[in-house]
Amino acid sequence: MNRRSARAPRLLTVLALVAALVAGAAPWASAADGRPTVTLSKSQAGTGGSITVKGKGWGSKALLMLLVCGQATPERGVVGGTNSCANSDGLAVTTDAKGTFSKKLPVAEPPAACPCVVHVATATGPKAQADAAFQVAGHPVKALPKESATGKLSMVTDTRLDGSSGILTWFGAPPSRSFVFTVGNVGTTPVKDPVFQVGTSHGVFAPQYEEQQWRGTVEPGRKAQIKLPVELTAGAHGSYLVSLKYGGKVLAEQPWGVGRPWGVTLFWILLCVVVPAAVFRIGMAVVDRVRPRDRYGAQGRHRGLRPAELTLRMPKLRLPQQSPPRTGRSPEPPADTPTNTLPWFAPDTGPGAPEAGQLSAPPDNSPTTKGNP
Repeated sequence: MNRRSARAPRLLTVLALVAALVAGAAPWASAADGRPTVTLSKSQAGTGGSITVKGKGWGSKALLMLLVCGQATPERGVVGGTNSCANSDGLAVTTDAKGTFSKKLPVAEPPAACPCVVHVATATGPKAQADAAFQVAGHPVKALPKESATGKLSMVTDTRLDGSSGILTWFGAPPSRSFVFTVGNVGTTPVKDPVFQVGTSHGVFAPQYEEQQWRGTVEPGRKAQIKLPVELTAGAHGSYLVSLKYGGKVLAEQPWGVGRPWGVTLFWILLCVVVPAAVFRIGMAVVDRVRPRDRYGAQGRHRGLRPAELTLRMPKLRLPQQSPPRTGRSPEPPADTPTNTLPWFAPDTGPGAPEAGQLSAPPDNSPTTKGNP
């Protein structure tokens, strides 16, 4: 009996150590499975106070958002979406290289009634989120709406973007694709003509969602492949993210890299080269049209006269006609002889002149003159 009574405290001590190890290993096991965890320094606090939020299992250097949300539980998540959270009092935090963080969060009343949670979600990169139950002291409490036993869609596999860019996209036309995904009905009733929300985001901006209805019915326990069109704005280029929401929850995300429309750049380069050249040619044509022209130049430029033109433009010399002799009658020249003779071959009419019909030579003391033939 003494030996048994001595072994009992030792056995209780060993069991207590094992229980502590198991309880301490539970959070690390969830983190090792790839599920991020969130712990709070207090489970309840009033407005104006603060709590310390710690997390493990998040990605390295991930940007996270911390919010106090109402109408939410860790099991069901934020039922009312981000509209049920105190967004203006939220904080951002960046994890370390090991994926852990610790941040002091001020307590604020959410717009929706409790039950409340501290909601932590990634702002960039792969989507991940986790909730920790929290009670805002003095905030009203209201029961969550019951889940209806209707059809419920969940994402399965095969998420991709189908399609390619045409030649018009190279010149700035809006890029378009088909968002293909497969969903399954995990509810108890068929889902007919479900309405999805498809949004695109660029950089750090939030996605802009648009509702698109798929025509068809997904039976309970069945799968269906759905294709929804996605289109960006004209001239869009860079890295985009296509998000799909159904029932207020994000089901899938797909990155989309859009090339730069180099055709637009080429068009502007050609425009900057062709238009100035055309304006210059038109200006030269106008100047050539209005510039005065001279008699001999087609373009208003003076050019020298050719010898033939100089000969044609020189005035003709008129030779004096022979006067008839004073005495006697000189014989008429034959018809084939020219009537005009050079001046110094004209007959003399003074005293001592030769007889009619005779030509006198110039005196010896007169200078020799050259005439034109």
